[in-house]
Amino acid sequence: MRLITVLTLLLALPVLGVLASWGAVDSGSHEVLWHQLVTVLPGYAWTSFVLSAWVAAGVAVVGGTTAAAVSLFDFPGRRFFSWALLLPLAMPAYVMAYAYTDFLQYSGPLQSALRELTGAQGAVLPDVRSLGGAVPMFIFCLYPYAYLLTRAALSERGVHLMEAARLLGAGTARRVRQVALPLARPALAAGVALALMETLADYGVGSYFGLTTFTTGIYKAWLSMDDRVAAAQLATVLLAVVALLLWFEHRAQKRLRFATARSGGSSSQESRPVRLNGRQAVLACAWCALPVLLGFVLPVLVLLRLLWLEVQHGEFGVPWARFAVWAWSSFKLAGLAALLAALLALALAFALRLKPRPELRLAARVASLGYAVPGAVISVGILLPAGWLQSVWPASGAAALVTGTVFGLMYAYLVRFSAVALQSVEAGYARIPATLDESARMLGSSRWRLLRTVHLPLLRRSAFAAALLVFVDVMKELPATYVLRPFNSDTLAVVAYQLAKDERLGEAALPSLAIVLVGLLPVLLLSRAMRDR
Repeated sequence: MRLITVLTLLLALPVLGVLASWGAVDSGSHEVLWHQLVTVLPGYAWTSFVLSAWVAAGVAVVGGTTAAAVSLFDFPGRRFFSWALLLPLAMPAYVMAYAYTDFLQYSGPLQSALRELTGAQGAVLPDVRSLGGAVPMFIFCLYPYAYLLTRAALSERGVHLMEAARLLGAGTARRVRQVALPLARPALAAGVALALMETLADYGVGSYFGLTTFTTGIYKAWLSMDDRVAAAQLATVLLAVVALLLWFEHRAQKRLRFATARSGGSSSQESRPVRLNGRQAVLACAWCALPVLLGFVLPVLVLLRLLWLEVQHGEFGVPWARFAVWAWSSFKLAGLAALLAALLALALAFALRLKPRPELRLAARVASLGYAVPGAVISVGILLPAGWLQSVWPASGAAALVTGTVFGLMYAYLVRFSAVALQSVEAGYARIPATLDESARMLGSSRWRLLRTVHLPLLRRSAFAAALLVFVDVMKELPATYVLRPFNSDTLAVVAYQLAKDERLGEAALPSLAIVLVGLLPVLLLSRAMRDR
């Protein structure tokens, strides 16, 4: 038990390493901090605030309204949109940025067609590689967070309460305004908070579009300016903002737990979603189709077009042998991280099942915080202690271990994604009655035998889902992989970013499509689970 506690508390070391960097602040560091405060920090803060504000508003509108449409109303295509609205989860924001850059840039197909139609000479559309262009990328990639939580809240209680309000004489607009919106507000707030954490943790879109956000500033201070103190200070500011969002998300999640009375038997005809006809049905169908088209269908078509043009013109610059190496590297790292995260989650959940001691609860809470920590903060938090240990004990080889092997990457992946695996395994344990454990103990079963013969067979699906979610998250992860990857071991995400940064979008299409294809696996699993429910 103590070993499990120590292992999980080690997941907090990157965050502690960033915070501990303030203990080594001297007069020169104070000058660096003051220089940042009067030069770059206001720009980082303002850009991050404006980006977050627009993304929060867009995610709330798109995710909340689509969830209300498929939960409370019935219209043609409703069953299709109930799962299709999850498809943008498979599309990383940086991949969408590559696709839309090619589609909307000056030499892209859309502006070329508009110039032919209008006879214009200059640019017809504003530059997509800007703050205004990044906002819709994040909105259409991240709205499924709000959609999922809001739909779950409305599906369980919304239809019944809406029908009760109708029987009391309330019109449709009043029912939505006074029943559905207050009911969905906590879930919507939690989904928006999750989307904002992903936005602040992004590096691919911000770097590719040239945005001055906290994350891009951290990497610029570390990699370009070689200033560890500045990188740590920026990481601390970003960590404080993310901690505030995490607190807000937990508070919103707690408000989701309120009871609702349910009658026995199947739902009646009166508790079914409201049927829409005519123009209302067309508007609902069009509104649900818009985020699916802009968030998944159009980017995939653009990437397929780029790939086809490369092959057709004989300029396909990515050799299949090298692509196989990149794909194998990605699958190897993702598979190893998924296995380790699932094993750690099983061990911790089993320990909590047997003896939920305070130190184990603290360890589980610490492990759950990792998913909210941006990859930039994790990278800095791993490199800082490694550099300090290397300077104090040169023979340790800590720097070579972190940056020259897969140890640093695995460590970062476990810090970042163990919470995903733990949540899935704990959900599986919640479905196993405690009487099974008591019966096994009465029959003289040991702890290992209880886990092997009773728990593991019942947790097979939960453990597989945990490993799958971690696998896909690692395949898409860019910030930590970009910094901590060993030499000559590029992944699909890193290669796609480097090719797009070099304006070789046609060559970046193949690894980008591979990432999207792998990302479809948990989306299909999630849609099936929602359908079964």
